[in-house]
Amino acid sequence: MWREMAESALGTELSGDHGWVERGSEGRLESILRGEEDSRQANFLELFFDLVLVFALIAVTHRVVVDLSSQSATLRWLALLHGLVLALPMLWLWTTTAEITSRFDPRHRWIQLMILVSAFGLHFMSTSVPDMFGGRGAGFAVPYVLLQVGRPLLLVPQLRGNKAVQASYARRSVWSAVSAVFWIGGVLVRGEYRVAVWLVGIAVDLLGARLGWPVPGMRKSAGRAWVVAGSSNLPDRYQQLLFLAVGETVLAAGLVYAVQPVTLAATAGLVVAFLSTVLLWRIYFYRAGKVFADAISMSTDSAAVARVGGAAHVLLVLGVVGMAAGSEIVQKHPGGHTQPAWLAVILGGPALYLIGRLRLEHVVYNRISPRRLVGIGLLLLLALPLAFSSPLVAATAATAVLFGIAVADARQAAGRPLEAPTPPHKSN
Repeated sequence: MWREMAESALGTELSGDHGWVERGSEGRLESILRGEEDSRQANFLELFFDLVLVFALIAVTHRVVVDLSSQSATLRWLALLHGLVLALPMLWLWTTTAEITSRFDPRHRWIQLMILVSAFGLHFMSTSVPDMFGGRGAGFAVPYVLLQVGRPLLLVPQLRGNKAVQASYARRSVWSAVSAVFWIGGVLVRGEYRVAVWLVGIAVDLLGARLGWPVPGMRKSAGRAWVVAGSSNLPDRYQQLLFLAVGETVLAAGLVYAVQPVTLAATAGLVVAFLSTVLLWRIYFYRAGKVFADAISMSTDSAAVARVGGAAHVLLVLGVVGMAAGSEIVQKHPGGHTQPAWLAVILGGPALYLIGRLRLEHVVYNRISPRRLVGIGLLLLLALPLAFSSPLVAATAATAVLFGIAVADARQAAGRPLEAPTPPHKSN
């Protein structure tokens, strides 16, 4: 009955830029899976889901800044853990949604409905962020569980003609059901107990994906877990995710500046925040980010390259969220003493970003960049002297490190042709 209601409500579906087209029920499997000739370009609903994620990341950033601004030193440090528990489930929900739209045809009415429901679920989760460790924990955990368990179960009967993919989604639903015990169990407790239980829940989700969702007695298929040869739009989706996260940093700094008294220090903080986001884009785009899709197609283990590259993008985004929180702290407290937890996000955000970028370069070019290692080392070494400076000085120093890396990248690339990817045969 629910299916008939959904089909009646949608009736037709969007087909690229060519308007709405009818799709019949024949060729069930062929109509729901992406074809080899399908475009990688994200459609409207995928971009809409990305915009919902931007709102979610803004909510996470604001929550982290509130905790960082607390008078309690303990709560300031716990802000880092809170940010992780908030951001990882949302990013994992985005990742699994992007994987669905990469494997399945987003023009199909069932996939469209799934994206819309996923967008609403993520939106509802983000509205619970301000009090998610208090009375609104269910508003965060329940939508997450329903989506992560329900979507694979709904896809399984649609895949009777493809036993390997069907088995994969059946196993995912089992692992999601196990993690659901911790997510729902966390709702029954509060405060840091909830944080601890939910950390176990997201760990189960990520570990299951890393292992390929093994379930005793159920078929484990070989092949592509994260990419469909020739038609995957996952690389483009990861790029869009990163650019949206970087845009969220600009938005966060601008919104705070707009309501703060206009001072020289506040304006300098805005300039530093904007320059750092430009440098993030430059460091990502040179060159591994630009040829990530080519690396996947060239690798003999494309699924592993896609998986490791996806994990690298999650690290990149977490670094950006940390930098966004640091930018807000700088806007609100440009002068005065820098709290240790503030320094952790001001310097730790760029360091985490460089670690993610290091991982991406390894999976694309099968090497480790010395410049990024030097940058991470400098950020760590600067922590001690910058602890006696102001937040604005610390942010300026972090931006200077990023600027040095970008300049070194540009000098190495000057006059040279674009380097072709050389992904490893097996990625870890």
